[in-house]
Order: sequence, then C-alpha cells, then structure tokens
Amino acid sequence: MASQDTVRDDGVAKASLLYDPKVRGIVFQVLVFVGLFAFVYWIVGNTIENLQRSNISSGFGFLSGRSGFDVATSLIAYDSDSTYGRALVVGLLNTLVVAVLGIFTASLIGFLIGVGRLSRNWLVRKICTVYVEVFRNIPPLLVIFFWYFGVLSVLPLPRDSIGLPFGSYLNSRGFFFPRPVWGEGAWLIALALVVALAMIFFVRRRAVARQMATGQQFPVLWTSLALLVGLPLLAFALTGFPLSFEFPQLSTFNLVGGISVKPEFLALYLALSFYTASFIAEIVRAGILGISKGQTEASYALGLRSGTTLRLVIIPQALRIIIPPLTSQYLNLTKNSSLAIAIGYPDLVAIGGTILNQTGQAIEVVAIWMVVYLGLSLATSVFMNWFNARMALVER
Repeated sequence: MASQDTVRDDGVAKASLLYDPKVRGIVFQVLVFVGLFAFVYWIVGNTIENLQRSNISSGFGFLSGRSGFDVATSLIAYDSDSTYGRALVVGLLNTLVVAVLGIFTASLIGFLIGVGRLSRNWLVRKICTVYVEVFRNIPPLLVIFFWYFGVLSVLPLPRDSIGLPFGSYLNSRGFFFPRPVWGEGAWLIALALVVALAMIFFVRRRAVARQMATGQQFPVLWTSLALLVGLPLLAFALTGFPLSFEFPQLSTFNLVGGISVKPEFLALYLALSFYTASFIAEIVRAGILGISKGQTEASYALGLRSGTTLRLVIIPQALRIIIPPLTSQYLNLTKNSSLAIAIGYPDLVAIGGTILNQTGQAIEVVAIWMVVYLGLSLATSVFMNWFNARMALVER
C-alpha cells in the first residue's frame, strides 16, 4: 500500500508540474527558441548552398573595391575612385541629413497645424483641417512627385533665376545661396556659441528649480536669445569680423560659386516634412484635447492669459500623450526617406542599389540596409524614451 501511495503521489506531482504556469511558460519558450534557431539555421544553410551553386562569393570584402560611379550630392569628399564602403557612407550621411531636417521641420509645422485646428478663428481652423485631410490621405511617393515634378521642375531656367534676399537664387536646378568663408580667429566664435549653449542650459535649470520652489517665473526665452546671439556677436567683433561670403554668380549655363542645394534633396525634404506634419498635427491635437478643461479654467481663474496657459499648463501635460506616438512618426519619416530612389536622390538605398547591381552582393547590401535602418530606429527610440521619461510627471 505504501508503494502504491508513493507512485500515486509521484503522478500527482508530475501532473501538477505540467499544469504549473511557470513550468509551461519555460517549456514553451524553450520550444520556440529551438524552432527559431532551427529555422535560421536552415535559412543560412540554404543561402550558402545557393551561393556556392551560383559561384557567388560571399562576405564584405567588396566594400574595399573601387566604386566607379559618381554621386551628385555628397557631404564628404568622394569621386569615382573611392571605395564602395565610402559610397555607402555618403548615402548614409545623405539619409541622415534628410531625416534630421525633416523631423525638425515636420515637428514645427505639425505643432502649429495641430494648435491651429483648435483655434477659435474659423478660417485658421478650416485651413488647418484641409491641410491635414489632404496630405494625410495621399501616399508619400505622390507627395514627393508633386514637389519634384509639379513645383521644382517648373521653376525658371538658371538665366531667369528667381532672385531672393541675401544674394540667393532659386531655379529648376536648385537653391543657391552664399557660402560663408571664415578667416583667422573664427574658432573663438564657435567657442562662444558653445559657452552660450552651456549657459542657457544652466539658466533654464535654475529657472525651473526657482519656479518649482517659489512659483516665480524667469524670462528664460529672452535670456536664452540674448546669450545665443550676444556672446557670438561679441566674439565676432573682438576677432575683427573674420567672415566673408562667396556669392553665386550667373555663368553660361548655370550659377557658379556659393552653395547649391539640388532639387532632388529639396523635393524629398519638403515632401517628407509636409506629409509627416499632417500626422503630427493630429497627434498634437489629440494630446491637447486629452487634457481636462478644468486645467484651462483653473489657469484663467488664476489670471493667466490663453497663450501663457497653453505654454505653461496645457503643452507640458499634453507632451505625456504626444511623445509616444510622435516617436512612430519620426521612425516613419526616416524609413520613408528610402523613397528618394524614385527621384534620383543618392540616399543609402539608392547608392546601395547601384552597388548591388555592380557587384551582385545582394545579401550583403540588403543586410547593410537592415542594420543601418534598425540602428537609426533604435537610436531614435532610445532618445525619445529618454525624453518621455524626462517629461513624465513626478509625485512630490
């Protein structure tokens, strides 16, 4: 009888282990991991076998080979004798420029449009609504085509360039503006700018601490502008104004001198900015509407004006709602920059496609694309999560 009871107890223990949620969770995770590992192993083995059958060498040694093609837009020195690796760096930098400038512009426009949709002015509210409904319901590729073929391509030829202030010109071949030429001692101006930024950071922290402790406000905006403009101007004057400009001049077929921005970049930058701004505007509007009306009424009861209420009461609280979905729009803008290939802007995907066609290293090039865009997305997410944590309300 004792042995039967022991066997029965062992069976009950085993059954209880089988129905234990923790044990089942571990078992299922192990099975999923083994299945995933087997799948990846099969994919890699099958790929290597196909490459060997096609006599295609694998590896990233091709990055040191001569590229043999030119790139129209490059932020670093590059020519046809440069390597494939340097060409990819050029494409990455071009992608980063579009993404960073696009994010900044889209955030600014989206914030203004989002607030405008809640305006009491009927005309402003309707204009913002039409903007959102138009751009939000058009594919981004069509928006890029609109700016490239419908706006920039119909601009006048270089000899009939549109003159803009400060010696700038706009024509069908791009935007041309003066190139600054810095002289001796210009590094002091850059140093003064860094010092001004550090002082602005210190002043803002002290102002926030003072307001939290006493409720008294400090003119942070005007103080910051004074520091940001005043210190570099002072250094500029002390160094003897070491700055001159190289202005663009009209030649036989085009403008020469100065700095030129190609129409491909302008079309992509404007399209991604205006397209993404329509989504950001809705996020901003939803964030503001998510704040209780009692906050606004309490602010008015304390004597605050509508602008001050929006800046000091509504927006800081709305940011807790705005920031998480805003991260997704920043990621979408960065990934949508790959549509640049449609108008010939040399971004990472466009240059990688040229390398793929020349070398046949499809797997390696696609892997580089995936790693780069994954890295950009993770970096953006980490920064936005940090910013979201900074803006979160903290209980006293």
